[in-house]
Amino acid sequence: MRFKTEIAVPSDMMDIVDLRAAVAGRLTEKYGQGPWSSVSTEKGVLFDMRNSKVFVVRQRGELVATWRLTVKKPWAIDQSYFSVCRRPLYLLSMAVTPDLQRQGVGRQCMEEITRLGREWPADAIRLDAYDAPAGAGPFYGKCGFRDVGRASYRGCPLAYFELLLS
Repeated sequence: MRFKTEIAVPSDMMDIVDLRAAVAGRLTEKYGQGPWSSVSTEKGVLFDMRNSKVFVVRQRGELVATWRLTVKKPWAIDQSYFSVCRRPLYLLSMAVTPDLQRQGVGRQCMEEITRLGREWPADAIRLDAYDAPAGAGPFYGKCGFRDVGRASYRGCPLAYFELLLS
């Protein structure tokens, strides 16, 4: 499936909330209760839209993927684990509808995110993933991101990944 990425607008808010909730629900069903079980709110998605660029992907009018990119370092990321760079970009809140996971949609999203990062311009894309079976660390590794370390933030184990764009 090839798709067109669009910047989310406020009218996308409920679809994003619903997609994030579906992903959190599927992870909770499969791996039990954990930090991945928390559900986004309308207020939280609108906050994301004000403070970062939120992207959406639709297939036949239905939202199938979303993520956000920001230059502001998220609270859970410890920069000391990453390569030194002048313009890092942070990938957050990536979600692919559960029915389309493991079908190449996430990989295509990562290709698009890499393209967007180069256009930004950024010299690296950084992210964190849950360091647990419910985490997407192995997926990011398959997409060319380098595992740069482990940390815990407020009791939540995290794995840090980066992709250098230079």
